Amino acid sequence: MIFRQPKNIKEFSQIKRLYKKAFPKCERKPFALIMKWYRAGKSDIWYFYDEEGFLGFSTTINGEREILIDYFTVDEKRRCGGNGTKMIKALLEHYYPIGVFLEIEMLDERAENYDDRVRRRKFYIAAGLESLNTYAKLFGTDMEMLGVRCSMDYEKYRNFYLENYGRFAYDNIKKV
Repeated sequence: MIFRQPKNIKEFSQIKRLYKKAFPKCERKPFALIMKWYRAGKSDIWYFYDEEGFLGFSTTINGEREILIDYFTVDEKRRCGGNGTKMIKALLEHYYPIGVFLEIEMLDERAENYDDRVRRRKFYIAAGLESLNTYAKLFGTDMEMLGVRCSMDYEKYRNFYLENYGRFAYDNIKKV
């Protein structure tokens, strides 16, 4: 498995197509905004592939002290073969020694997608992340922070958003 910045329109198109397919519209930022941050050096876009082709992608938000894995997904046809774990581990190694964290939906047995939430959490824990014991309501969704090589509390999390996303995002983070 290899990962690098996308090199051409075909690769950016593969990423954009998977982005629209993998994430519900309510969870997606405008792709043009992701590209703007990438061009400005505020984020990274990673293109993962192997000898069989495209595996998936990840985008990050690069803070001064931590990296947020903003979006991460494996192409549907390439799942369940260990590819996702290899991809996450490659990201964690690439950013070493900088702290890396991500947000997942909190476990809630009443949630319609409870089984998906459990599966997703187990996946990230098995790949090397751990609970940071930080929880927040992000734009109305209860989130748990998982990470490695960093500590995170509610105020630090809000400040990460203030520094990297701006006041609007900061104001839309509430305590759970």
